[in-house]
Amino acid sequence: MVRVGTELADGSGVAPRRPRVAILGAGAAGLCMGIRLLQEGIEDFTIFERSDGVGGTWRDNTYPGAACDVPSHLYSLSFAPKTDWTRKFPEQPEILEYFESLVPRFGLEPHLRLGTPVESIRWDDTTSTWRLRTAAGEESEFDVVVSGLGQLNVPYIPDLPGLDSFDGTTFHSARWDHDHDLRGERVAVVGIGASAIQFVPQVAKWARQLTLFQRSVNYVVPKPDRAFRPWERWLLTRVPFLQRAYRESIYWRFEARFSLMRRNSRMGRMVQEQFAKRIGRLASDQLPREAIVPDYSPGCRRLLIANDWYPTLLKPHVRVVTDGVEKVTPRGIVDATGEEHPVDTIIFGTGFRTTEFLSPIRVYGRGGVDLHELWADGAYAHLGLAVPRFPNFFLLYGPNTNLGHNSILFMIEQQVGYVLSLLDRLRDSGARAVEPTDEAMAAFRAEIDEAAARTVWAEDCHSWYKTESGRITNNWPDYTVKYRRRLRRPDLSEWAFSG
Repeated sequence: MVRVGTELADGSGVAPRRPRVAILGAGAAGLCMGIRLLQEGIEDFTIFERSDGVGGTWRDNTYPGAACDVPSHLYSLSFAPKTDWTRKFPEQPEILEYFESLVPRFGLEPHLRLGTPVESIRWDDTTSTWRLRTAAGEESEFDVVVSGLGQLNVPYIPDLPGLDSFDGTTFHSARWDHDHDLRGERVAVVGIGASAIQFVPQVAKWARQLTLFQRSVNYVVPKPDRAFRPWERWLLTRVPFLQRAYRESIYWRFEARFSLMRRNSRMGRMVQEQFAKRIGRLASDQLPREAIVPDYSPGCRRLLIANDWYPTLLKPHVRVVTDGVEKVTPRGIVDATGEEHPVDTIIFGTGFRTTEFLSPIRVYGRGGVDLHELWADGAYAHLGLAVPRFPNFFLLYGPNTNLGHNSILFMIEQQVGYVLSLLDRLRDSGARAVEPTDEAMAAFRAEIDEAAARTVWAEDCHSWYKTESGRITNNWPDYTVKYRRRLRRPDLSEWAFSG
């Protein structure tokens, strides 16, 4: 007779014990996991969230102009679609409102622990459970831990010489200081990426002088955005078939964009040539060509969409500096040529610590092995979901599951479904713990590295997709339909059950 916890697994009529689940983070991934657990009849779970509200990155990023570069009707959970979007591309307030609405809609309130940062989780080999410790020193025990922290949650601020001596105001775009008035100021933006593309045009409206310190040039293409007309909103809200068809059409249109991510693709060369020709015409003494025309293939860095970026760069009070930052002084920023740029406020658009998965939470698996030490040369996980020696621990939006061409919510839903299927098999097996085998992990790593080497991400451009050594740890190097097929059902030969 096999026992699972305290209940019998022999079909004797004793109901299987549902696992106690801890979910880290109340962003899109954490909320999706919680909802699906409830739908499967698993009610013993807690969602730990460090902030005082849900929404994850859409709660943190409130900078002016914050919006999503995935069309609205593809940016909601498939089983809880939002049909009354106001714009073709959703803006931060409307996205946050959607995720907040999921809490009362699905009854998640009793499961939320807001304002509760998690400090560490540690596997207990004796009890086959996880010991979770909060920053306040509280400890609790769980059978399963699911991380919904994702890849874009810890802001990155470069360690610039002299930064502490600056007399003005500094802040990161993901921690926007809304109490600070930028009107009439000399503003510097360090780092030009997806966030800066959105907030810089807004800052340019207020600043007396705006200096952009740009290390890498981006491909910025037109954004086909507009408000939905009233009759369009009515149809998409009242005609479910139409809404589903519209969502599906967006998915396949974006899915096709992965062909651009292939190394040396004909489409990529064509886009690069056309972009250089069209945007290169804007070059001038004020706006040098090297500030606007990339020297790498499109897709090596994330393709950005905006309609007001280049008009902003052409404004007389906006200057682009491509020489890099040498140091910060009390009065401003010195570039690599030695020129000092007087500024009153520095805004960092330098992104996130994307390759430092789970930071700052410490994770200790079998025998006390430290996950961050194991990942010293770059994070990895089988199917982007789990790591050997870390039983009953799953990552949503984990290593090699980010996308450069489609909606991450699609990936998250596949992962949540797979985790639930795996937990079902764990219960049915009579075991208490499950983890990927070393062989499966090694095979998947080799497969991912080989596939990633065939993409434009492997080219010589600076991006948050890869570590300093050049290993691509963030992106899924293929079409999302292949990921869905891979996660349709667990291959039990890839998993080790114990306990």
